[in-house]
Amino acid sequence: MAETSNHTRVTWFILRGFVDGPELRVAAVLFFSFVYLFGLLGNVSIMVAVTRDSRLHTPMYFFLKNLSFLDACCTSVTVPRAVVSGMAGSEEISFPECVAQLCLFLVLVSTECFLLTAMAYDRCLAIQRPLLYGATMSQRLCSKLVVTAWASGAVYSAFHTANTFSLPFCGPNVVEHFFCDIPAVMRLACADFRLHELVHFTVSSCVMMSAFALTVLSYVGIVSTVARMTSVAGRWKAFSTCSSHLTTVVLFYGTGSSVYLRPASQYRPAQARLASVFYSICTPTLNPLIYCLRNRDMKVALQRLYRPGQR
Repeated sequence: MAETSNHTRVTWFILRGFVDGPELRVAAVLFFSFVYLFGLLGNVSIMVAVTRDSRLHTPMYFFLKNLSFLDACCTSVTVPRAVVSGMAGSEEISFPECVAQLCLFLVLVSTECFLLTAMAYDRCLAIQRPLLYGATMSQRLCSKLVVTAWASGAVYSAFHTANTFSLPFCGPNVVEHFFCDIPAVMRLACADFRLHELVHFTVSSCVMMSAFALTVLSYVGIVSTVARMTSVAGRWKAFSTCSSHLTTVVLFYGTGSSVYLRPASQYRPAQARLASVFYSICTPTLNPLIYCLRNRDMKVALQRLYRPGQR
């Protein structure tokens, strides 16, 4: 702790970890280590397979490669630090490290939110305008959409990081979480944080709901187009190209909204940690399985990656 004029400024925090009881700590560390490595292998495999297989050089797989990169980075920002701390029995994290972790995590999560919206738009164009799809969804437009998603995520993260850490922190310093997240950190402020809480809630609601609304509009267009198809095979093919993305969207918004669209005054540590495990660890880990199990081209590309002699 560092002394300021009238307060003791917090210079480090203590992360509570995955679980409260020390008897479950070893099991939690081993479990989340396995989950992290499994998810990292899956996401890296998708990135390598899409890069190496020329048949996957299409907009859909370009976005999927970027999604896998985001998922791999998202888990890498939170899980390794928590695992190492759990193994060492020391959950201390410095104030600058906490700021950096929160900022990076918000960049990645918000960028994924915007990227999922771009992927919905891509699927909508592919189904509604198949003849013009190749010309419309050019490599240049795909790159612009990804850059816009990253830029928007960076702005969103910078705003919320500044909003959170502009509060004074003079104790207590125990973060009821396994990483530095907005609700868990904000409730440690030694000043009235209700205005900051309102700003966080309002901005997060507007951003997430806007992105979600655009995604829903894209799927309304998809459903209306599929409903007019006379071919059962055509309907099934259209549905199969969207089912993986739709599953990812449901998991992402369903778990993330339970944390970020809830006021900090209603924060419950155990519930927040459980929800965070789903949207920050389980969802990024499940995404490779979701896309690979329901996508024949992806399965073939991965087979070629790990069995080079197989055709």
